Formats: sequence, structure tokens, C-alpha cells
Amino acid sequence: MGLANLSATLLEISFIAYLIATAFFGGAVKGANSEASYKKNRWGTIGISITIIGFLTHVGYFIARWMAGGHAPVSNMFEFTTAFGMMLVGAFILIFFLYRTPSLGLFALPIAILIIAYASMFPKEVTPLIPALQSHWLTIHVITAALGESILAISAVAGLIYLVKNIDMTKKSKQRFWIEFVMFVIMIVIGFVLSSSIFKLAGYEAAFDYVDKNDKPASIVYNYPPLFGMNESVAKTPDTMKPWVNMPAILNGKVLTTFVWSLFVGSILYLLLRLLLRKRLAAVVQPLVRKANSQLMDEIGYRSVLIGFPVFTLGALIFAMIWAHEAWSRFWGWDPKEVWALITWLFYAAFLHLRLSRGWEGKKSAWLAVIGFIIIMFNLIFVNFILAGLHSYAK
Repeated sequence: MGLANLSATLLEISFIAYLIATAFFGGAVKGANSEASYKKNRWGTIGISITIIGFLTHVGYFIARWMAGGHAPVSNMFEFTTAFGMMLVGAFILIFFLYRTPSLGLFALPIAILIIAYASMFPKEVTPLIPALQSHWLTIHVITAALGESILAISAVAGLIYLVKNIDMTKKSKQRFWIEFVMFVIMIVIGFVLSSSIFKLAGYEAAFDYVDKNDKPASIVYNYPPLFGMNESVAKTPDTMKPWVNMPAILNGKVLTTFVWSLFVGSILYLLLRLLLRKRLAAVVQPLVRKANSQLMDEIGYRSVLIGFPVFTLGALIFAMIWAHEAWSRFWGWDPKEVWALITWLFYAAFLHLRLSRGWEGKKSAWLAVIGFIIIMFNLIFVNFILAGLHSYAK
């Protein structure tokens, strides 16, 4: 078995292990009768053991792919996203052994699973690096940034648990509306995974020629029926559905198509669950977090930001500027990716300021943690694909 095939197999094993571990963490949460049994539940012990196995195979995937390509596997969206998922699980494992709270695994692992599933939409081939990426500073910058984001993601997990537990689902309020909206967004992500898997299994492909942002001819393959076309696109495959409208070169019609399909499928899934369960999804999830310690979740959320913020600062700003100077002979260029990295940094700086000087704890801190992760995912998905920029090669 070649190293590339080995890495793919190890990633699949990790994905399955995380799924199984999630079920055991669910058993730990449901089966605990007291705070002590909640922390030392045997189902939780099995869950973390399987998680560690999955994490080790995930690290094995990372090393095998590195050896297969001759460079760190962080140079395109498939590689970066799978590395981000790996680091998120690693951060969770560390936090779990510090605090022994199974609820964290019940929420953190599904997020890692969705991130890995999201990565599956991108080309998985091991490819040589373009000149701009042939730098050790790229490896340092991307790995450190992903590590910082993964630690910050744990703060969002803790914040979400805190909010689901402490918001009164029986009374109409703004907080109840927004926590349900978060559940709806999660359904959209699941809708993306489900719809992309269905069309992929069906073998759907639609090829187009188009003119890119540099006025050069290019080609692209859609894995969904095309709703939005690329700039001046012309179908190459017979009997291809005609796009509703062609987008200007600055926007990516393929990604817009993917988003609309995901929104449609996710909305249908959300409505079906609401009809079947006859409850808001946040109310359905709430019993799973009742044994979680609110004060502990608040502490985890705060400490995760306290650790993740300086790591993110190093990776996404300082090391990124060094690499940018090496690749493009300038430290800063107002590229969309750079701007949103700065926005993310400013948001978490404001988080720490409000927490330390204004005493924003509890629900306020939890909401900030959740919003921060939404900004990170916006940067990862929307900025990378909807807005054209120097980081577009990473697709």
C-alpha cells in the first residue's frame, strides 16, 4: 500500500473512531446519576480511549501524507481542514484529562467529524507545491494558526454547552431564538455533508469552461446541479443543467451553488426534525447537558481563549507576515484572508478585554465564544471561496 493510500485509510479509521467515541460519550452523559459518576463513568473512559485511538491514526494520516508528498500536508483546503480537525481533537483530549467532563466530547467530536466531512469535498490528490508555498514559514504559519483556532474552537464548544444548559427553553426570548439559530446552522452543515455525499455517490459531474479573475481561460467541475455559473461559463458536458445566472469573476459560482444546496437540504432536515420531535432542537439537546457544571464550562471557555489567542496571534499574524514577506515581498496587503484573520484577532482581543476588565462571564462570555468560532468558520469557508484573493490557490 502506498503512503497516499495508507494516509487515506488512516483518516477513515479516525473518522469511524470519532463516531463510535461520540456514542460512548452520549452513554456517559445519559448513564450518570451523580456528579462523581458523571466524571468517572466507564462509558466516558471507553469514549476517551477510542478518541485517543482515532487521534493517533489521525496523526498517522498526517505523517504518512507528509512523507508521500515531501511537504507538510497543509497546502490546500483538504489538507488544512483535516489538520484542523486533528488539532481540535487533540485540544479536546488535553482538556478532557484536565476536567473529566464527557459533555465536552459529546459536542466536540461531532464538530471534528463535520470538519473532516467538509474536507471530503476537496481534491485529495497529493500535489507538488507551487513556488509561493515552497517555504518553511508556510508550514510554521499554517500549523500554528490551525492549532490556535482548534484551541479557540474548544471555547466555543464549552460556550455552547453552557448556553444550552442555562437558557430557559420554555420561555420566548432573544437568547432562545439565537441558540435555536445556532442549531439551524449546524443542520445546514449536516445538510452540506448529506447532499454532497448523495451527489458524489450518484457520480454527478458537470464541467464548465470559464474566464477567471485574471481574464484567463479556466475549467471547473461541479458536483452539484449548477445553480450559479462561473464568469462567462460554457458547459462542456452534454445535458448539463443551465445555471440560473453567471457570477462575476470575483465570486465563485460553484461555492454559491454548494451553499444554496446545503441551505436547502439543511432546512428540510431541520423542519423534518422539528415535526418529528415536536420541540425546538435546542430543547431536545438540553437534557444531554444538564449534568454539565456551568461554572466549569465557563472556566474551560475562558482558559481556552487565554491559551488559544496567543497561539493564533503567532500563527495567523506574526508568522503569516513573515511568510508573506518571503513570498510576495510585503508584510501586509489587505488580502481578504489577511483582513479576516485580523478581524478574528481583534474579536478575541475584545473577548479578553471584556472578560478581564468588564467582568463578562457566564452567558455573555459563552455567546462571545460561539460567535468567535462562527467568525473562524466564516473565514475558513466563505472568505476562502466566495472572495477571490492571493489565498485562492489553497483550494
